[in-house]
Amino acid sequence: MFTEYLQSLKSKRAAVCGLGVSNRPLVETLLSAGISVTGRDLNTVDIPGLTETVFGDDYLDHIDEDVVFRSPGIRPDKFLLKPGAELTSEMEVFFSVCPCPIIAVTGSDGKTTVTTLIAELLRAEGYTVHLGGNIGTPLLTRSDTISPDDFAVAELSSFQLATMRQSPHIAVITNISPNHLDWHTDYAEYVSAKSNILKYQRQGDVLVLNESLRGLKTELGYEDSSAELRWYHETSDIPYKPAKLRGEHNVWNFNCAVTATRHLIGSHAIEQVAADFAGVPHRLELARELDGIAFVNDSIASSANRTIAGLRSFTEPVILIAGGKDKGVSYDAVGAVIRERVKRLILIGPTAVSIRAAVEAAGGGVDTIVTDDFSAAVRAAYAAAVPGDVVLLSPASTSFDRWKNFEERGNAFKRIVNQL
Repeated sequence: MFTEYLQSLKSKRAAVCGLGVSNRPLVETLLSAGISVTGRDLNTVDIPGLTETVFGDDYLDHIDEDVVFRSPGIRPDKFLLKPGAELTSEMEVFFSVCPCPIIAVTGSDGKTTVTTLIAELLRAEGYTVHLGGNIGTPLLTRSDTISPDDFAVAELSSFQLATMRQSPHIAVITNISPNHLDWHTDYAEYVSAKSNILKYQRQGDVLVLNESLRGLKTELGYEDSSAELRWYHETSDIPYKPAKLRGEHNVWNFNCAVTATRHLIGSHAIEQVAADFAGVPHRLELARELDGIAFVNDSIASSANRTIAGLRSFTEPVILIAGGKDKGVSYDAVGAVIRERVKRLILIGPTAVSIRAAVEAAGGGVDTIVTDDFSAAVRAAYAAAVPGDVVLLSPASTSFDRWKNFEERGNAFKRIVNQL
């Protein structure tokens, strides 16, 4: 089906807006199929073979191509297309050409871990699985390697879902809380984007919802859905628990993945993954143990809720490194948890002021250091730690004040820690 789709584009002019890592395979595939491609990006990017390039602040102006591929990070209302032109994305096209069932996961927190767990559970049962989406691996350009008997498992962000007009066979929503309000106009728009994962489901499809989303069920649009509904509960009273994952929230994540796949797998697959799965990088990842001190990389924690979950995963004294770029969310809840569980707080970046204010509003009393030097922050944490302590990078903020993404931030943390 992907080959036929490419054939349909040969008489059209295509534009790819946003030439970052996720869209490179798409550009290369379009070019190799002999399709005329205009590359558009805020920054100058060197990609051989492009028919035309438009770089700079006005890269979304005067779009006259027939088919326009949107990078997820670009709001769809930024585009002014000519009559008859189509605005789409790599993921939207993948949904239309994928020959096998799609399982997709979204949520404010935990979606990468749940997506990965679903893939591992299916693989343990013997299925061939194609894992990608917001996790970082494009799926569209692999479409011709996918068999109807396989499964595609995709993590989907609200940015990707904003313009989706198809839903997966199995849709999973881990949770929803205010997030990315620096991109979405408001919380209602954020919830609306998330709801696209279930909006177009049909009879025979499956929807897995967190028990805490009962109150949002109508707002999400489930009342109009014909999919089977399965709840998973935020409790630990399930027969299988992940042996190598820390934190109650990871028990919930495992429970969610099992709920989504229980009709496809046997107990042996669940037991195998429960015993062997050691987590995903940058999610409560043990970076190093030095002098009896554990250095834990939780760089994925770009929201207050993630940092709260991370802090509640430890009974040991915690020295917390937090702060980064603001995305328009409240820090009130995390302030109280920091006051309760953190022995020393080291803050960096633009949100340092907000996080510190939240701790003070909760009663204060936490020794706090503020610095604009990330390396100095890690060294200060080490200097303050004693054997038995945990140095935790869990920023409660995005990484975009100084890094390209949370992976780069986490890798910087691990590099500095390994130099101590």
